[in-house]
Amino acid sequence: MFDIKLVRDNPESVKEGARKKGVVLDVDLILKVDEERRELIKKVEDLKAEQKKLGRENIGEAQRVKEEIKRIGPELAKKEKDLQSLLLLIPNLSFKDVPIGKDEKDNVVIEKIGEEPKFSFKLKDYMEIGESLDLIDTKRAAKTSGARFGFIKGKAVLLEFALLNFAFDVLVKEGFTPVLPPVMLKSEMARGMGYLEQADVNEAYYLPQDDLYLIGTAEQPLGSMHTGEVFEEKDLPRRYVGFSTCFRREAGSYGKDTKGIFRVHQFNKAEMFSFCKPEESEKEHKFFLEIEKKLMKELKLYFQVMNICTGDLGFPVARKYDIETWLPSEKRFRETHSTSNCTDFQARRLDIRYRKKSGELNFVHTVNGTAFSQRPLIAIIENYQQKDGSIKVPKVLQKYTRFKEIK
Repeated sequence: MFDIKLVRDNPESVKEGARKKGVVLDVDLILKVDEERRELIKKVEDLKAEQKKLGRENIGEAQRVKEEIKRIGPELAKKEKDLQSLLLLIPNLSFKDVPIGKDEKDNVVIEKIGEEPKFSFKLKDYMEIGESLDLIDTKRAAKTSGARFGFIKGKAVLLEFALLNFAFDVLVKEGFTPVLPPVMLKSEMARGMGYLEQADVNEAYYLPQDDLYLIGTAEQPLGSMHTGEVFEEKDLPRRYVGFSTCFRREAGSYGKDTKGIFRVHQFNKAEMFSFCKPEESEKEHKFFLEIEKKLMKELKLYFQVMNICTGDLGFPVARKYDIETWLPSEKRFRETHSTSNCTDFQARRLDIRYRKKSGELNFVHTVNGTAFSQRPLIAIIENYQQKDGSIKVPKVLQKYTRFKEIK
C-alpha cells in the first residue's frame, strides 16, 4: 500500500501530486480515518496492558476488559479495511522534474532521430497497402468479432514474428529472461499492479464468474509473479521480457482511430520488465529507453522521444518516456513504445522486497517498457512502401523473414 507515513508527514505533497495527475483524492479523509484507527489501536493496547495487570487478582474485572477488547475488534477491523481502501486510491507521485501538464498536448519532445522519408509517388496508408496485398483484413474481423479487430495475414505475420525475434535476440544478450505469461490475472494482482483505480478499470476485460481480468500488457503478470517474495541484493536487477496477446477496451478512445489496426481490442506485444534497487531505478529506466531507441534505429525509422507530462502519466507511474514513430500518410508521429518507472508503488502493493547485504529488507522498484507491439508493423508498411505497391523489408529483419520484400 501507499506509505501512510508519507501521507501523515507530507499531506500537502500528496494532495499536490494527485492534483498534478488529475486524480480526485480526499487526503483529509485519509488522515481522519488513520487517526481514528490509531486511537482504536491505542485503546486496545491500553486495555491489554490493563488486562495483564489485573491478571488473576481480579478475574471478574479482567473478564470485563477482555470483553471490551473483543467489542472493539470489529470496529478496528473496519477502520483498517477503510484505510486500506482509501490508500489504494492514491496514485504514485511523479518525480519533481516531470513536466507539469494536463494531457498529451503538454508532453515534451526530447529528441528526434532519423530523417523524414521522401517519396516520389503518391503515398498510400497502411490499410490501403495491407488490403491490396491481402495482409490486413478488418472487414472479416468485424464479421467474426466486431469493431476494432483485424486479421493479420500472410507475410505480415512473418514480418511481425521477425520483429519479435529481433527484439528477443537483442534482449536475451542484455540479460533478459524470456517469459510466456498467463493472459488472465487475479483481481488482487491487477489491483496490486495499480490498474484498477480511477479510469483504468474501464480499460480491462473482466470475467466475473472466474474473478479474472484479461491482461492489457505482459507487465501485469510479470510484475505480480514475485508477489510476497524477497530477492537477494546480488540478484538485482531481475529482468524479464514477456510476449503475450493483450486485451484493451479502448474505453477512452471513442471516435479515435476507428478504422484499421492502430487502436484495437486485441494485439500482440513483447514487454520488458525489471525489478531493481531503488537507487538504480532511474538508471534502469534510461537503460530501457536506450534499448527501445536501439531497436528503432536498427529499423531505420524516423521517430521522436517524448517526456510525458504529469497529467498523461498512468496511475502507478512516476516517470514515463514514449517513442512516437513517423507515419507518412498522417504526416505526424504516433506512439509505438513507452517505458515507465513505477518506483516502489507496485512493489508495496504486492509486497515484493529485497534483502540488503546488511540483512535489512527494502521494497524493490519496478521498471517496464515496450520492446515491440504491432504498431511498428504499421510504421514499416508505410515507411517502406514502394511505387509498385510492394513493401521492402528492413535489412535487419531479412534474416528472420528470409525475404526482402512483400508484393
